[in-house]
Amino acid sequence: MRVLVVGGGPTGLTLGIELARRGVAVRVVDKATAYFDGSRGDALQPRTLEVFDDLGVLDAVRAAGAPPAPLRVHLDGRFAGEHWMTEPRGPRPDVPYPNGWVLGQSQTEAILRDRLEEFGVRVEPGTELSGLAQDADGVTARFATGEQARFDYLVGADGGASLVRKEIGVAFPGATDETFRVLVGDVSVPGLDLSVGHWFAAAGNPVRGVALTPLPGTGRFQFISPPLGEGDDASLETMQAVLDRFSAGLRLTGHGWSTVWRPNVRLAERYRVGRVFLAGDAAHVHPPTGGQGLNTGVQDAYNLGWKLAGETALDSYETERRAVAARVLGVSTDLLDKYAAGSADAHKRGEEGFGLDITYRAADATGPLVAGDRAPDAPLLDADGKRVRLFDLFRGPHFTRLAFGAPAPDEEHAHAVLRPGERPVGGRYVVDAEGHAFAAYAAAPGDTFLVRPDGYLA
Repeated sequence: MRVLVVGGGPTGLTLGIELARRGVAVRVVDKATAYFDGSRGDALQPRTLEVFDDLGVLDAVRAAGAPPAPLRVHLDGRFAGEHWMTEPRGPRPDVPYPNGWVLGQSQTEAILRDRLEEFGVRVEPGTELSGLAQDADGVTARFATGEQARFDYLVGADGGASLVRKEIGVAFPGATDETFRVLVGDVSVPGLDLSVGHWFAAAGNPVRGVALTPLPGTGRFQFISPPLGEGDDASLETMQAVLDRFSAGLRLTGHGWSTVWRPNVRLAERYRVGRVFLAGDAAHVHPPTGGQGLNTGVQDAYNLGWKLAGETALDSYETERRAVAARVLGVSTDLLDKYAAGSADAHKRGEEGFGLDITYRAADATGPLVAGDRAPDAPLLDADGKRVRLFDLFRGPHFTRLAFGAPAPDEEHAHAVLRPGERPVGGRYVVDAEGHAFAAYAAAPGDTFLVRPDGYLA
C-alpha cells in the first residue's frame, strides 16, 4: 500500500508515524520550503500526551516542555496576585497525565519529525500538490514540479486553506469575524521571570489585557493581546504599543513568529470522498481559546492511522472524529464568546478540553465502560513481579485483549488480568496487585475487553 500525506504539521507527522510503524509506504509532503518556526499551538492536552506515549515521543516532549505556569496578575503596573487557568491535578491510576503540557508547536513538530525518520521516512519540504484525480483503484497526485505519482490513498492535512479539500469538492461552512482581531506572537522580554506567565491589565477592567506566557526552551514568551484596532498589524512596534497601555514598564527586544488572528470557525461537511481523507485544520478550524486545534488534529491522525493501514472501518473515521470536532468547536467558541464579552470565566479552564472524556460509543450504548470508550490505564505486576502499566501493554500498533480473572486467549497481545493469589493457566498474564484495573474497567471475573490501537474499546 502507498499513502500520500499532504501537510507536514503535527497532524500529518502523527499520521506518517502511525502508517510507517505499520510498514505502510508513506510520503509526507509540504509546500513550505522551510519548517515552521514558532509557538502557535503550544498547549498539549492530557489525551494528546497519552497519544504521544504510544507513539514513543512522550519522553522527548516532556524533556523539552514544561507544565502550565500560573499567571502573575499586574493591574496598572502593580502586582495583584497569581491566577491558575487550570488548577494542577495529581496523577491517578487510570489517568497518568492529568495536566496539560506547554511546548511550542515548532518544537513538537521537530520531535515528531525525528520519530518519523526513525522509520525511514523524511518530510519532503518544498513539495507542493497542484491537483489530484481518483478512481476506484487509487489516487493520482500531481505536484507543482510536474511529477505525477500514484497512491492507494491520499490524506489532506494541509491546513484551513486545504487544496485537497477544494479538489474533492467538500464544503467548509462556518464564519470568519473580520471585526475581532487579536495579536499573537513570540517575544523576548529581558528581565521578566520566565518561570511563570504574566497578565497585564487595567484595574478598572482586569479581564481585558495582555498575556505573556513562557515558551520552554526558547527564552521567549507567547504574547496575546486584547482585541486590536483596525490599523494594528503584527509588528513588534504594535506589540510594544499594546503592552504600554497597561503600564507594564517592559521593553520587548525582539520577536519571531507573529500573526493577527481573526475568529475562524469552520467544520468540513465530509471527512472522506472515496480514497481521499481530510484531517486536522483541513477538516476543522478552531478559535485558539482552549488550545484545541493541534490536539484535535493529532487525535484525528491517531484515529485514522490504524484504520487506513488495515483498510478497515474507514467510514467510521468521519463518524467518530467529525462529532468530536463539532463538540470541540462548541467548547472553544464558548470560551471565545466569554473573552469577547469580557467575562472573568474566559480565563478559567475545566476538564472539558482535556480530551479524556472523548467517546465513540453508540448513542444508545449503556454500561460503565463499553465499546467506544477510552481504555483507562492502571498499575500492574508482570509475571516477573516487575511494575508495568496497562498503557505499556497497549503501546504499539496492535489490538490488545484483556481477560479479567480468566485465562488469556491463545493470541498475540492477549493478557489475563489476575487478582493476587490467582493462578495463571497458560498464556500471558499480569497481576492487578492494587485492584485498580478491575475497578477502572468495572470488571467481573470472566469479562473480556478488546482495546483498539488508538486506545478505545472495540
